Amino acid sequence: MEQIVFMLGVTPAKLAGITSYGHTEIPALLTVVTSMFLHGGWMHLIGNMLFLWIFGNNVEDAMGHYRFILFYLLCGSAAVLAQTLISPDSMVPMIGASGAISGVLGAYLLLYPHARVLVLIPLGVLTRLIYLPAMLVLGFWMVLQVISSLLADPNQPGIAFGAHVGGFIAGMLLIPLFKYRSVRLWNPRSD
Repeated sequence: MEQIVFMLGVTPAKLAGITSYGHTEIPALLTVVTSMFLHGGWMHLIGNMLFLWIFGNNVEDAMGHYRFILFYLLCGSAAVLAQTLISPDSMVPMIGASGAISGVLGAYLLLYPHARVLVLIPLGVLTRLIYLPAMLVLGFWMVLQVISSLLADPNQPGIAFGAHVGGFIAGMLLIPLFKYRSVRLWNPRSD
């Protein structure tokens, strides 16, 4: 598995052209796409698919299937670029769809900021399910990503928080270009 990650994951130093050392059987630029389809385990995959399931269908409906695929790949590419800019000499490969899915979250925020999202709130040993506005949920999530990105060492294995931030911003910037003309941004809440 490790060899596959090094071969098909994005290594920022290889992408930036700083080094060509390592398992390179495909061009570094192609790993931008291949890395989005690898995950570091079942929990990584399930977490990404949960976010895609909750937010992705509405964003896809706002632009159509084929535009959504292109949008998704562009957001994932922007996420890789963001992490590479933060740490261009990193030899730690990145894998996962989190950056692309972060783009979907950014688009959702602009499309449906008042939609209500069911959230599990931990209260010590108890938990509670409550509905919160998407603007609050996604805004809080984004603040956590920015703080985590500032605190994390991008040259150490772990979560590529900079990729999450880059994907989210890309989604916000790209959604006006990809949505159908009839779809409004900042939709008011409909109860």
